[in-house]
Amino acid sequence: MKVLTINTEECTGCKLCELACSFVKAGSFNPLNSAIKIYYFNKNLEFVPLVCTQCRDAYCVKVCPTGSLYRNPETGVVEYNKALCIMCKQCMMACPWGSIKPNLTSDAMIKCDHCGGDPECVKYCPQGALLYVEVEDAVYFKQRETATKYLRGE
Repeated sequence: MKVLTINTEECTGCKLCELACSFVKAGSFNPLNSAIKIYYFNKNLEFVPLVCTQCRDAYCVKVCPTGSLYRNPETGVVEYNKALCIMCKQCMMACPWGSIKPNLTSDAMIKCDHCGGDPECVKYCPQGALLYVEVEDAVYFKQRETATKYLRGE
């Protein structure tokens, strides 16, 4: 399984990842249509990219009444089928990370799907803060736990 990993120490907050993602997802360079979001924490003077963590027990998948969100059994990525989506936004409300949002230019939701295995955000990150790597589940979920603690200020 491949996952996006984030090295916050390398992120400069340039937001090229947001622009690349929004162009792929919505056809425009608008960070509001990006599946990745850069947050700035003034307390620590750090930039932190936040993107869908592909939760093991994905609430977005559980609450979707039409099955438009589903886990790809081969990649483990939670994917989105626009044709099945009724725009009820249940997934958006269920996501604990706020990683699903409506596309501002069409009737669709925006959610990271790793760009089918070739994430644009990773390709355009000039600092190498974003990586797409193979990891064991234990390492992946440890990273997620660490990120959760960091975002909560623990």
